[in-house]
Amino acid sequence: MSKKVILDTDPGIDDTMAILFAHASKRIDLIGITTVFGNATIENATRNALFVKHRFGLSADVSVGSDTPLVLEAGEPTTFVHGDNGLGNIIIPDEYYGEVDVLRAEDFIIDRIKKFPGEITLIAVGRLTNLARALDKAPEIAGLVKEVVIMGGAFGHHNHCGNVTPFAEANFIGDPQAADKVITANWPTTIVGLDVTHQTVMSSRYIDHLRSRSERYGKFIYDITQFYTDFHRREAGIDGFYVHDSSAIAYAISPELFTTIKGKIRVVTEGPAIGHTMIKKDDRRYPIDEWSDYPAQRVCVDVDSAGLLELYASTLAAG
Repeated sequence: MSKKVILDTDPGIDDTMAILFAHASKRIDLIGITTVFGNATIENATRNALFVKHRFGLSADVSVGSDTPLVLEAGEPTTFVHGDNGLGNIIIPDEYYGEVDVLRAEDFIIDRIKKFPGEITLIAVGRLTNLARALDKAPEIAGLVKEVVIMGGAFGHHNHCGNVTPFAEANFIGDPQAADKVITANWPTTIVGLDVTHQTVMSSRYIDHLRSRSERYGKFIYDITQFYTDFHRREAGIDGFYVHDSSAIAYAISPELFTTIKGKIRVVTEGPAIGHTMIKKDDRRYPIDEWSDYPAQRVCVDVDSAGLLELYASTLAAG
């Protein structure tokens, strides 16, 4: 039976790969895409979502979300990673790609969760602003959602601690107040952070093989990832790129590929460690304890990388 999924995203090259992964999977019913600022401006992110929906025949509704964090000022889009248009500077014809939903992202999330109580999996692979705003408006949705899967954060496993600062990952430092609000909410959450996303690399050879293996998606993915691969070659010294957002989709499809731990998590919201994620694994209540009153959540710490790569390729080949 397929999971009903709303994908909250800032497309983005790896976000677009995750959208197509979810769309191609028979185990996911992608009912909505909500956009957020981050890898691209909200305008480009939304245009990219509509473009992908139009090009590949997605049935998911697209809803426009937040263009600024809850508290901080919005940073510049990461065009040096994703290109000026968010899709590796491929040519996107200036055409009409359809309308967005009449509901804003936070209202769309609330509406669909209430329409399908206990059925919706929220997968968030960008800043968590839309989810935080939805919780602010309708805190009762925490008890109605099936699960929340988040790509973000880093907990130091395998020495993966941050990619913007020594201790902060991009999605969480982009809106740390939203991240802390979402992770401490009383809904079942799994965090797929750099601890596992940096364990899996899609090499140039892998992408080249995917181009021929997936008739429907392969050439498009090859085209958008050339810019992304060049960035990783320069900045990380690898021939390929880390699998960030698609790892969250993989968890939703095949959680058995991942090893998880549980604990109570907070996100630092100010100071030099802003965006840093910290997990409390014991049940002891300390004299000063800003963790104890919150629910324990899951954190992915290991992944079967070969299994994930085969899952992605086989899903897109069959889609």
